[in-house]
Amino acid sequence: MILDGKKMAETITGITKEEIEKNNYKITLALILVGENPASEIYVRNKNIACQKVGIEVKNYRLSEDTEESELLKIIDECNKDASINGILVQMPLPRHMDEEKVINTIDPNKDVDGLTVVNQGKLMGGLPTIPSATPKGVITLLKRNNIEIEGKHVVIVGRSILVGKPLALLFLQNNATVTICHSRTKNLKEMTKQADIMVAAIGKPKFFTADMIKEGAVVVDVGINRVDGHICGDVDFDEVSKIASFITPVPKGVGPMTIASLLENIVDCYKMQNK
Repeated sequence: MILDGKKMAETITGITKEEIEKNNYKITLALILVGENPASEIYVRNKNIACQKVGIEVKNYRLSEDTEESELLKIIDECNKDASINGILVQMPLPRHMDEEKVINTIDPNKDVDGLTVVNQGKLMGGLPTIPSATPKGVITLLKRNNIEIEGKHVVIVGRSILVGKPLALLFLQNNATVTICHSRTKNLKEMTKQADIMVAAIGKPKFFTADMIKEGAVVVDVGINRVDGHICGDVDFDEVSKIASFITPVPKGVGPMTIASLLENIVDCYKMQNK
């Protein structure tokens, strides 16, 4: 069965829009883009469109590739102090001369809609209420809303990034799954993935995961977004793996829309934290 992230995201976005309108929330997101990375341009445009649909104002900051790090930090500091700005998002990746970790941790944790500051990551590690990264949150939401059982299941995540792999592992643990994280140094990867009741692919290699690497009846979540010959595909060979998986996310229209929907929820949650 295909897990339709696009349809589910539309439902969640509708709920978010209704909440904003019902409570007359006045929410503003500061969205900062440095440089002219084509993929980042697309992501920023999509985030602007999504915010507009639900009634979230966006204050866009577009900085040139050669902007000094100190200038970016100054803008973030100003946004931190501006009570009218409820969320701050710095689009990654940043130019090489900038320290991403330093930039991220300059953001006020209460305005950290991406959930990437060490404060919010630490809260996630401790099982405390926090703002989780949008993609991991979207994955868990998609599974739960499709009544896919997580408790007691063996989850294998291939990918250990700060954006997806690590926070997603913690969210699965909070839902009482048994979690294995694999990565580029993992030996006998196929043996590991074939044990998974739920397999998450997040390595950025097109169609890397083939049917012989997946257990019959497994749930397969494809986080990868790759462009090959002008077409978008995931990290999973969808045509082959969909024949043996019980559930599988497509690319596109799978995890991607859920990430945007979860980001909108995070922005609203930041607003509510600041306006208790």
